[in-house]
Amino acid sequence: HGVPRVRGGHPEQREPGGGWGEPGGRPGDGYGSVTGPRNGAPASFAPPSPSGPVSPSGPASPFPRQRQAPGEGPRQDYLDAFGADGDVFAVRPRGRTPGAARPADPYASVTDWSAADGGASGGGGIPGGAEADADDEPPTGEPAPVKGARGRTFTGIAAAAVTTVLAVVVAGQVADGSDGSDMRAQSATDQARGAHDPASRDDERPTPSASASAKPLTYEQKMGKTYPLGATLKASGKFDAVPGIAKGTGKGQKYTYRIDVEQGLGLDGGLFAEAVQKTLNDDRSWAHNGARTFERVESGQPDFVITLASPGTTAEWCAKSGLDTTEDNVSCDSAATQRVMINAYRWAQGAAPYGDAIHAYRQMLINHEVGHRIGYNHVTCDKDGELAPVMQQQTKFVDHDGIDCRPNAWAYPNG
Repeated sequence: HGVPRVRGGHPEQREPGGGWGEPGGRPGDGYGSVTGPRNGAPASFAPPSPSGPVSPSGPASPFPRQRQAPGEGPRQDYLDAFGADGDVFAVRPRGRTPGAARPADPYASVTDWSAADGGASGGGGIPGGAEADADDEPPTGEPAPVKGARGRTFTGIAAAAVTTVLAVVVAGQVADGSDGSDMRAQSATDQARGAHDPASRDDERPTPSASASAKPLTYEQKMGKTYPLGATLKASGKFDAVPGIAKGTGKGQKYTYRIDVEQGLGLDGGLFAEAVQKTLNDDRSWAHNGARTFERVESGQPDFVITLASPGTTAEWCAKSGLDTTEDNVSCDSAATQRVMINAYRWAQGAAPYGDAIHAYRQMLINHEVGHRIGYNHVTCDKDGELAPVMQQQTKFVDHDGIDCRPNAWAYPNG
């Protein structure tokens, strides 16, 4: 309608020709030194003069113009323009109705709570929730500080505490010679793994065990080891039968036997039983050419009982057949009883003529004592360099009467 378009800008922007009475303004009626609408705005919206004259286009403005120093908060005339019930500069949750009870917001920052809020109570911080909220009162005097100042103080304190803790952690890592790269690498690895793998292990990814890297010893390895046992040990004198049975070759004369191990030896009874069965049924042993077969049982009445016992107990059982095993600490076939006695000290430690060949010595020990049980007596070698007969007392000696023999564990060493 012929009125110049309103020019934008901040309400307090000073510029020539505005409605603030600045020099160079356009003169007008009823506005003191400045008249007319500011920047071409309608007269009804022009800012009033300090004296509040009547506007050319209407009655006197109810909002007297007040100058205010910078930094003193919002102008009072702007506060008054929005009425006594509204504080447009107060921070409120979106969509909140003044005076209404505020439900607790579980997601609100705890640092925004203050004594005026009453924490998370349902009555807006006042018991019963009946009184009006302090935020709903009209502003008086100087504008109140924006809510949350105390909360921001608490936030600053918390941030300072966290910074202090982080500084201590970093200092500890530097003192330890670590820059935290290991932890960062581990964190990155965990994140990458978590994107593809479940939190716990499943059947598709086996859990490593402590014994996975340590493979169990083979029979040969166990038979090549010596084991601790005292030369004068006298154990309990009580025996346990090794459970299980083992069939022989099924050819020739059949012998059944049971394996007993004295309690308290600390030796592997299963290894001893396995060694007896394999040795006796070897073709180099008494089963040569199918002449005999040896079968292990665990109960009933076997033909004999091969017994692993301490030196003291061995001596007791051998004495029942008139044999003295205390000299040279040897074994025996106690012919007056069912027991073929194997001295556990010799089984565990070996004998000097065999040196480190403990496996071969144990085979000789079994073949020698069982040979007595099936009817063979002691013999010796006759020529230098010959293998000693298995019935020679090889625990005591290999060489005799100037004849040098070689150790031998088999009745038929050539097969």
